[in-house]
Parts: sequence; C-alpha cells; structure tokens
Amino acid sequence: MGGFFGVAADNCEKCRTDLFYGTDYHCHLGIRRGGLATVSENSFSRVIHDITNTQFRSKFDADLEKLAGDMGIGVISDYEDQPLIIGSHLGAYAIVTVGAIKNDAELARMAFRKRATHFSEMNGGELNPTELAASLINQEESFEAGIRAAQEQIDGSMSMLILTAKGIYAVRDRLGRTPVIIGKGERGYAVTMETCAFYNLGYEVEQELGPGEAVFITRDGLAQRLPPGERMQVCSFLWIYYGYPASEYEGVNVERSRYRSGAALAARDTVEVDFATGIPDSGVAHALGYSQKRRIPYSRPFVKYTPTWARSFLPQNQAQRELVAKMKLIPIKKLTQGKRILFCDDSIVRGTQLKDTLQRIYSYGAKEIHMRLACPPLFFGCNYLNFSRSRTEMDLATRKAIEEIEGKGVKYDIADYIDERSDKHAALIEHIRSKMGLTSLSFQLLGDMVEAIGVDRGKLCTYCWTGRDGCSMYPH
Repeated sequence: MGGFFGVAADNCEKCRTDLFYGTDYHCHLGIRRGGLATVSENSFSRVIHDITNTQFRSKFDADLEKLAGDMGIGVISDYEDQPLIIGSHLGAYAIVTVGAIKNDAELARMAFRKRATHFSEMNGGELNPTELAASLINQEESFEAGIRAAQEQIDGSMSMLILTAKGIYAVRDRLGRTPVIIGKGERGYAVTMETCAFYNLGYEVEQELGPGEAVFITRDGLAQRLPPGERMQVCSFLWIYYGYPASEYEGVNVERSRYRSGAALAARDTVEVDFATGIPDSGVAHALGYSQKRRIPYSRPFVKYTPTWARSFLPQNQAQRELVAKMKLIPIKKLTQGKRILFCDDSIVRGTQLKDTLQRIYSYGAKEIHMRLACPPLFFGCNYLNFSRSRTEMDLATRKAIEEIEGKGVKYDIADYIDERSDKHAALIEHIRSKMGLTSLSFQLLGDMVEAIGVDRGKLCTYCWTGRDGCSMYPH
C-alpha cells in the first residue's frame, strides 16, 4: 500500500516537525521506503531512506535540519523510492504517489514513441510508478491538465501530492479508492491519508477530497483545481484491515466500524465458548464487538510484540512473512489450557500464517478453537491497489481449496463458490475449516460487512470478494 502526508505551514520549523511526525503516522501502511521533501523558494531538499529493518523516526531524525522551507511532502512506500524531484517545462516539483498502475508497460511504450522520455529502473526491472505518473503529467500544458490526463490513462489507481514552489497539489485517485483528507490548523494546512495524523499535530478535518478531485494548498488556504467525479469505489479493506483504528474515511471511524463488524458476526452465532479474542491488531476490535454483543468474556491468549515487528503481509518473501507473523505474537499459555476459544480476524488471505498460529495455540492446550472472519472469503487479487504482491490468485486460500475440491486442472464456475447461498460455498468453508484444524469456521456475509462499514454500498469496492466492479451483492 503506502501512505503520504503534506504540510504548508507559516515557518520552516513547524513544517518539518509536522511533516516528520505526520508521515511517521503512516508507517503501518508500508515498510520498505520512507521519504521527505521540502521547498524553499525554488530550491528543493529531499531525504529517502530504506526503513525495512528500522523505524522511520530513527532513520530521519538526524536529517530534519537539512530540510528547508515552509512546505513539504512525505511518503511511506512499500517498493519504490519517493519523493522524486522532477525538472520539466512546468517547472521543478517533487511528487509522491500511492496506488498501482496496472497498465504501466503500455503507458511506457506510448511514452517511448515520443522519444523524449526515459525511465529509471526499480529492482527487478520494474518501472517506478511515481516516475511514470510524472511523465504523464509532464506531457500536458499545465499541472491541472497533466493530472487529469494521468488519471484518465492509468488503469488502477493513483493518489498523489505534487510540491511546487508556490504550493501543493493534493489529488485523490479517479474512483477514490484511497482517501485524501485536508486538515486546517492555526498555522497552516496539511493533507493526509490517515486522519489519525492530524489529532496530535493540531489539525482539524477541513475537507475530504472526492474521487478524482484535485486541490491546491498553501499556508493561507486551498482552492479546487479539478472537481470530483460522480462515481466512488473506495476500498472496503480500509475499515476491515489496513486502516488505522483512530482514523476516519467518508466520515466513518475505523474502530467503530470494526465493533459493528464483530457484533454482526455475533448476531448470527450460537457457539458456546469460554472467551473471545482477536488476532492483533485489526482482529482485536472485531473481537471486542463480538464479545460485547454476545456478553461473553474477552481475553488475550497471546499478545503482540509491537516495538520492532511490522505487519506480516508486507514482506514480499513468503518465508519472511511467516517468520514475522510468528515472532510478533507471544503466547500466554496459562490462558489457553483447556479453553474453548473463539478468534476473530479480519480475513484469510493465504492462510499459512493463521494455520501456524492455530497449531501453536492447540499445542498450548486449547480444547477448541473457533474462527470468525470479518469479511467474506477472498476470491480475487486486488486489481486497483498494491494490497499484496502475490503474482497469482492461486495463492489465495480459497483458490487452493477449490482446486483441492474440484481436482487440479478441472474447470469450474467460480460464481458457484462465491454465492453465499450455494452448497459449493458451504463446502468450501468446510474444506478450509478442516484443513485449518478448526472446531468451527464462519465468514462475514457480504451484506453484513457493508452494513458494518457504514458507507453507502454503491460507494464501496468489493472486487476481491465478487470479482466485479462496484459493490455486487448476493441476498441473504
């Protein structure tokens, strides 16, 4: 994924302090690269560090004095170096992006035909998507025209911040899959993807950009440069998993949404257990909602070691993901022995980490383990964001299970398994339950998930569950 933060303040010290801490509040969204850039008159300062094995703050603390100017942008990125400093006929600017360009090879070929474009390479020969976005912007006569052209041509999504000597362009992707929120403080303005970055820095939410909307920010105010589009498809997983609990998107708080999610799971459940618990971090809120609804105890049979271990879905190497998932959870054996435990979690993606965790809990003496997931089974990889680096949908636990049910190489209709009313859907869940060694397993129904999120279903993207654009629903 990744996240960004920008600030236009009334002095240099305020700018770099808010930029430093505001960007740091996005570290849960990425673990590979961090970057900051500021501008003073027409001179840009930039710092980029690898943060794979260290905390953002420890890498950048010594660099703050190098950042001059009262406007700046920062980014946490999974893969590419950012911000980039670009020289163009539009003038010099710095740019950061969050999103994914699925048609990058096609766009690069089109650019090469003009013979005036070249691209640097990332590791493995991949294009830097931020550089590609900049090249699309530079082909037009103004920033506004360039932003519009880039949004129209990119297949995927691309939210961005563009820092110029006069101000910051804040741009939400064409269908609003990721949030971009403007905050107002006593000494300037800021822009963020996570509203939790505002609260301790003295900003209040001023405006949430609509899909495709672009505004120009200075310390004195903001002006709309491109109007919002009519269609929104914001990512549902913001509330289910990767959004920060203290943040709000579309006016809906993440933590409260997760409480509603757990309550929805509990409303359809009758299993007898000794206590409910959540897989840290996002599963905790789902479990609290479940516990409160059913009036059963909440307990913690293991705790997360937070100082050094990052989110386990982020490392690209599967072995490293599994190591991180194991090392960050420390068991409390005396809370598991002889107990019937109900776990809540956000989702099952590949299932390997969860299976290992469950085996460990059984080895500590758990009598029964029941699992409740806050979303339906995942059938499709995300087409719009870099939510996962898996190269094939066959990595998903559901696809592996279907292949085991149907037989390798046998053709099947995926819709039969997606339909929550079908026998094949029930057989799929039972297969996953048995393979995981669970006493029982239930997934959230799609309609219940949408209701728990609390955003109009027509504005939500549910592609990874349905394989269709928009929020396609099966009645239940």
